[in-house]
Amino acid sequence: MKNSKIKLYPLLIAVLLSASCTKDFLDKVPPTALPAGTAINSESSMLTALAGTYSSLRSANLYGRTLPVIGDLKADNAYVTTSNSGRYITTNNFAFNSSDADALGVWQSAYIAIKYANTIINAGTLTGVVNTTNVAEYQGEAYAIRALMHFELVRCFATPYTVDNTKAGVPIVLTYNQDALPARNTVKEVYTQVIADLEKAYSLCTLYRGSAYLSKYAIRALEARVYQNMGDWANAKTTALDVVTNSGWVMLSSAAYCAPSGSLGTSGANSTYSPGGYWANPATQTSTKNETFFDVSSDAVNNNQFDQIGFIYLTVGSGYGDLLGTSELYNLYSATDVRRGLMPNAGVGYRSGQAGNTYLCYKYPNPGNATDKDDTKVIRLSDVILILAEAYYNAGDFVNANLYLNKVATQRDPSFGGWADTGTQVLEDILIERRKELAFEGSRFWDLLRLNRSWTKVKNLSPLTTVAVAPGNIGLMYPIPVTETNANPNIAQNTGY
Repeated sequence: MKNSKIKLYPLLIAVLLSASCTKDFLDKVPPTALPAGTAINSESSMLTALAGTYSSLRSANLYGRTLPVIGDLKADNAYVTTSNSGRYITTNNFAFNSSDADALGVWQSAYIAIKYANTIINAGTLTGVVNTTNVAEYQGEAYAIRALMHFELVRCFATPYTVDNTKAGVPIVLTYNQDALPARNTVKEVYTQVIADLEKAYSLCTLYRGSAYLSKYAIRALEARVYQNMGDWANAKTTALDVVTNSGWVMLSSAAYCAPSGSLGTSGANSTYSPGGYWANPATQTSTKNETFFDVSSDAVNNNQFDQIGFIYLTVGSGYGDLLGTSELYNLYSATDVRRGLMPNAGVGYRSGQAGNTYLCYKYPNPGNATDKDDTKVIRLSDVILILAEAYYNAGDFVNANLYLNKVATQRDPSFGGWADTGTQVLEDILIERRKELAFEGSRFWDLLRLNRSWTKVKNLSPLTTVAVAPGNIGLMYPIPVTETNANPNIAQNTGY
């Protein structure tokens, strides 16, 4: 990745012009900067650097908005309303080009987060540190963040591992060098690095600092997701079973998960509607272990303001309210499924200029909250349970596949008697539950992609306009940003762009 050159500010230019051109001068460290090797020299400076690394994940280009959005908008769960702010139009229309702003945002922001993580990782063993457990924890979390960013990049910009892992992936960046011009590693090489980093992180991390940080079992849960995307079902089963059996995390009751109350109002007006329970609470967990393994935290001070993810779904305050759910998704929920309360039907005429019923997303109900904002849930227990169910399905063990599938299905819908199918229908049942459970959390597109499926992408419901998406569609991969291919001759563009 080609990084921007460091700017020379006027005062520094004056110093350079007045200094003699001697070797002694050239060897001096600039007074306003620290060499990479000495920037982190204590436990406290490492913790500060790690806080900044986590903060980078909050970018609207990453988990602050774009990553969870594209996981539903590129699939069959969401579409952009007729009256909109102009955001994610190319995604909605499945019409990308090499200048796509969202692709550029993901690429740049992910590599910035990797750069920050590398600074912590490459600090090495700190001398004179009393609490080595903390240092190990912080470095382990940095390894996990580096793995997570390479994983998201290779999913966004490359062929799925399950389709062809020999294709060009993304550059693996393990050290900071502003002059480097790396080529793209293969998809397999990137995944190998991701797994290695997660294993290293798992070995280093021993503390639970709350859901806003990557703990040991959050890392294991992410590893299960990576193996799922690789189609490595033996390792997906091992890691997911470890999480489900040993982590201590629990699913909430249906009432604690979602307990809707209030009214939606009329014509898009602000309302008193609340999903209640787990989804109404914008705070991260600090000591409890319910549902969430890892979420990217936003609060009253640290947030994306009007680019908070909730504002793209809701019209609260000055929200954009650009995205709605599809009727196909809504109709999957029975009347007794508590998850239906997270996707209420606001009826006809709720959004200005949008005909037909409008199905809202209430997984991010607090974008305008003055005291706290919604966090983005990156991985939850129910996701891992469903990964485990899919692993058992791929092992031909339909009994255990249904057992774990129903741990989610019947918990969310107490009136449901449970799935009891065999054969290939079990996979379809799992995909239905994944779609219902993880809607608007950015999962659906990646499920369709790793399974090499075709689907109908809804552009609008009224009038109904769609895009047929099939394997081979160039829109399945983001283009490598043209600014990157122009700056780095070693970066090859994806075919078709």
